[in-house]
Amino acid sequence: MSLFALGDLHLSLGEDKPMDVFAGWNDYVQRLEENWKRLVTDEDTVVLAGDISWGMKLEETLTDFRFIDSLPGKKLLLKGNHDYWWSTKRKMDAYLQENGLASIQILFNNAYRVGEYAVCGTRGWFLENDTPEDVKVLNREVGRLKLSLEEALKLQGEPVVFLHYPPYYRGVECPEIMDVLLEYGIKKCYYGHIHGKKNFRLAFEGVYKGVDFRLISCDKVGFMPVLVR
Repeated sequence: MSLFALGDLHLSLGEDKPMDVFAGWNDYVQRLEENWKRLVTDEDTVVLAGDISWGMKLEETLTDFRFIDSLPGKKLLLKGNHDYWWSTKRKMDAYLQENGLASIQILFNNAYRVGEYAVCGTRGWFLENDTPEDVKVLNREVGRLKLSLEEALKLQGEPVVFLHYPPYYRGVECPEIMDVLLEYGIKKCYYGHIHGKKNFRLAFEGVYKGVDFRLISCDKVGFMPVLVR
């Protein structure tokens, strides 16, 4: 039983928004499928760290979700900034059940025990514009991260945090999110959102304030699920 992570699938199998127009994304769905099937078994779990489907409404994700469901292993989904289809957990759970998408679960104000780990996380935020709305969104994400971590503690596994937004980027941290990671003694944090070679060079990977950060956006890791260590 292994735990993997991957961010930013940006699937559009049911929508007309192909990612192949971007450098490095040619044949990405085929490459993703081949890599996934080579690494992941039905006993494993993969955390998908946001920007999963380009569907604007929940019902528009079905083709993408069926593709995800067809892949080996259990999948835990958290929200990205482009997941406009995201809804309440109750509604999403019902949608998954109604469509027989049994291998997919939602990570939203909760946590899951996977082997030795307690999987927790949320979308996160990076306060670039100090507007009242931005502050409100950030505070809400901080609250959701704390809720997830509290649930993780009940599961008595090592808490591992998965975010969509990086808590530390271009030498600047999001102190509100970082404070939570430090408060709960988090040692591992995986994030996505960052794309392109230029931006990869600006992203931080390694240990910062005792937290080991890893960027797992699809194009950064070659469309290959990353083993959580």
